[in-house]
Amino acid sequence: MDDEPPGHTVRAYDDELHALRTLVSQMGGLAEAQVAAAVDALVRRDGDAGLAVAEKDAQLDQMEAEAEQMAIGIIARRAPMADDLRELVAALKISAIIERIGDYAKNIGKRASSIAQASPVQPLVIIPEMTRLVTAMVRDALDSYVSRDADLARAVMDSDARVDGHYNSLFRTLLTYMMENPHHITQAAHLLFIAKNLERIGDHATNIAEMVHFQVTGEHLADRAKADATPLFTGEPKRGDT
Repeated sequence: MDDEPPGHTVRAYDDELHALRTLVSQMGGLAEAQVAAAVDALVRRDGDAGLAVAEKDAQLDQMEAEAEQMAIGIIARRAPMADDLRELVAALKISAIIERIGDYAKNIGKRASSIAQASPVQPLVIIPEMTRLVTAMVRDALDSYVSRDADLARAVMDSDARVDGHYNSLFRTLLTYMMENPHHITQAAHLLFIAKNLERIGDHATNIAEMVHFQVTGEHLADRAKADATPLFTGEPKRGDT
C-alpha cells in the first residue's frame, strides 16, 4: 500500500468504507423485512411462513460475519483515526445489533408457527401497530447511519417511548385476558413474548441511533429512561435458540 499514489489510496479506502456501509445497510433491510414477515405470518396464522422466517436467520448470521471481517480488515490495513475509526467501530457494533434483531424475528416466526392453529385473540390487534413502529425505527436508524444524520438518529430515539407505551398497554391487556380466559393462557403467553421481542427490537434500533449520533458528533448521550413497566418479563430469545 505504501507504493500506491495518495489519490489512489484515498479512493480505495473510500471504496472499502462504502462497501462496508452498503453491507450493513443491506443487513438492516433484511432484518426489517424479517420482522415484518414474522408478524405477518402471525396475523395470517400461517405456520409455514413463520418457520420460513426462522430459517432465513442464517443469512443474517453470515452477513454479520462478513461485516466483521471487512471492518477488522480495514482497521488492520488503514490504521484509521478519529472519525473513520468511530465509523468502523460503529459498523462492527451495528452489524452485531442487526444480527440480534434477526434473532428476535426468528423467535417471533417460531412462535407464530406454534400458535397458528389456535383461534385468534383480541389483544393481537396491537402487535401489527407495534411492528410498524419498530420496523420504521430500524429503517430510520439505518438511514441515519448511511447518511450520517444525527438529527434523524435523535428522532429514532424519541420514538422508543411510543413502542414502550404499546408494550405496557398490551402487557396489561393480555394479563387481564388470561385471567378472564384461562384456556387462552398458552396463546396469550406467546403473544406476550412476541410483544417483548418487538419492544426489544425498538431498544436495539435506539442503540443503533445512539451509535450513529456518537459517530457523527463524537458526543455520548445521557442514558435513556425506559417507560417499560414490566422489566421482569423479558421474552429474551437465547443464543442458539431453536
